Parts: sequence; structure tokens; C-alpha cells
Amino acid sequence: MAFTGRELRSTLNEDGTLRLSLEQVTHGDPAPDAVVVQVEAAPINPSDLGLLLGPAQIDTLREEGTADAPVLVFDVPQGRLASMKARLGQSLPVGNEGAGTVVAAGSEAQGLLGKRVGMAGGAMFADYRTLKAREVVPLPEGASAADGAALFVNPMTALGFVETARREGHKAIVHTAAASNLGQMLQKLCRADGIPLVNIVRSEEQAAILRGIGATHVLNSKDEDFRARLVDAVAETGATIAFDAIGGGALGSDILQAMEAAAVRAMTDYSRYGSDQFKQLYIYGALDLAPTTLNRLAFGFQWSVSGWLLMPFLQRAGGEVVGAMRRRVLGELTTTFASRYTRAIGLAEALNPEVLRAYERKATGEKFLIEPGKG
Repeated sequence: MAFTGRELRSTLNEDGTLRLSLEQVTHGDPAPDAVVVQVEAAPINPSDLGLLLGPAQIDTLREEGTADAPVLVFDVPQGRLASMKARLGQSLPVGNEGAGTVVAAGSEAQGLLGKRVGMAGGAMFADYRTLKAREVVPLPEGASAADGAALFVNPMTALGFVETARREGHKAIVHTAAASNLGQMLQKLCRADGIPLVNIVRSEEQAAILRGIGATHVLNSKDEDFRARLVDAVAETGATIAFDAIGGGALGSDILQAMEAAAVRAMTDYSRYGSDQFKQLYIYGALDLAPTTLNRLAFGFQWSVSGWLLMPFLQRAGGEVVGAMRRRVLGELTTTFASRYTRAIGLAEALNPEVLRAYERKATGEKFLIEPGKG
């Protein structure tokens, strides 16, 4: 039995335009070890927007197509095309993760037929998805598709941050953009595991969200005394590792400087090289697209700035660690790792210009869920 449905695609053309469209895709009988899943929910994560919109200029948005087959077109600055050469002309499916019901299963996967599952692997902004049986995870009894849609990216990232800190010998963490869904998960996780966490946000409204779930150290980077309070919080917690979702600007530098200032407080002897406390800043996001600025003479010489991505971390961590992480996510799916969505939209709505502008803002506290059949 074949299943035909829509799939959201992003195509970057050689003429410097980016095109979003819904394409019809047919899923035939699955292989013996595969399943066809009817997608019921898929979150829009910042990493999805990186593929969906890439280097496009949002203010050049224009509509083409029809109401039944909407198409959005954007211009891409010529200076950005060189770094995108590898994807020119390719129609790429979008959506890192999702959840749905298995509607067809191969001979070796019959036990999954009719079950609601979580899944990752791309092309989730669609009506149907074909996957190997080993690539889907049956959801706990009673869990909805919305509960399981964000089973992978944010929960595994939060656990990955904690595991990275432990492996590298750090006892406390600093996190930016901390009121996000991921940030709230990390706060709950660190509180449960007894790991001090310094949360950095950009508004009092965001700070209130974190205090409401038990956060002790919440700092507003807009406050005049932010840097002084950051030093105090780092000194109190002993934080020597940070995970930064902002990327651009000087916030990462401010964090390293605060770690150095806290370490210097405990020094009894002067060193021209600064403290011997090693400080690690991981940049894992790009909410600010400006260049990263480091005032390197302000935090001594014992430091490192690196990128952090989930998939390379999981590959390094190994099957045993990843298996334990997944079991914990499933066990705490509606508590520690619960996602809160502010709006659910249909698949076609994702190509509504007003709706796209709303989810493209990546505003803290706002998270969109695509429910393909909605509307």
C-alpha cells in the first residue's frame, strides 16, 4: 500500500533565490526492517531554521504558487552564496524530529504497527516519513504526539551538556538564552542532579520563568550590574564551563572574564599569565549573527572556545551512554523533558508569510509545533 503526502522543501538556486514549497512524495511498501509513520507533530527548532531559511534575507519574502500549493521565495546576498555552494540546486527536506503513528511496517517490524513513536533523522515537516525500525522509539503509554515530538534534540542536548561538563571535570555550568525550552530542561535536570547552574537571560519575564521552576542563579544581561553579579554567581557556584546559544557579540567573553575574576579572588600569588583555572566556553547556537568578540587579555591564558554540536557529541559518547540518555528521556518525558508550545500550525501554515515571520524570530518563550494535518 502506498501513502502519498506533502513534504516541506527548501531549495537554494544558483540565481541567488531560496524557494520554500510543499512537494508531493509517495511512500511505497516499507522494506522488511522499515516502517512508514504518519507524522502528527514536529517542533520547529532553531537548527531547522538554519536549513529552512539558510542565508535568505527575510525582508525580501514574496509569495508565489497557489493557496493549495503555496510557495515562498527569498533573495540571498551574493556574498553568502559561496559558502552554500554544496547545496545549490538541491531540494532539501526539512525537520529534524517528530512523532506520529506507524501506518505500515515491514515483515520484521510488525510489532510497531499502530504504535505511536518518536523519531529523528530529517524530513519531518511532512505528512509521512519512512524510516528503519531501529530509528523510531515507541512512546510511553498515554503519551501524545506533542509529548514525543521533541524527544531528541533538546532533551539529548541538555543531557549532553551535563555529560560534557562531567567528563571534563567541571562542577557547575553557565548557560545563555536560558529561558528557552532547552534552557528550562537544563535547569530541571541540573536541579535534580545537584549541579549548580547560572542562567543568563535578556528580560525579567524570562527570569521569572526560570525562577518559577526553581532556578537559584538567574541573571539579566540587560541589567547595569550584570557583569558584577555574574562574577559573584560564578564565584559562588564554581562554574568553569559555559554553553552559549547567542554566539555573536561579547557575552561569551564576559562569561570567561567572570570565571577568571572569580578565580583571581582565590589567588594568593600574582601571575602575569592570570589564574591557572581552566575555563571552557562552548558556542552551540547563533541567535546573534554578529562576529564573536573576545577580550582575550581579560581572562588569562587558561581557556578554550569551541563549537558544540549534538551529533558529534553522541558519536563520541558511545552506545552505552546514549542508550542511558534515551531511557532517561523516555522516563521523564512529561516532567523534566516536557516541551511547551505556544502555537500549533498546519503544514501549509508554515508557508504563510505572517506565520513564518513569527517563528523565524526565535523569540524566547515562543515555540511552534507543526501538526501536518491541522487545517
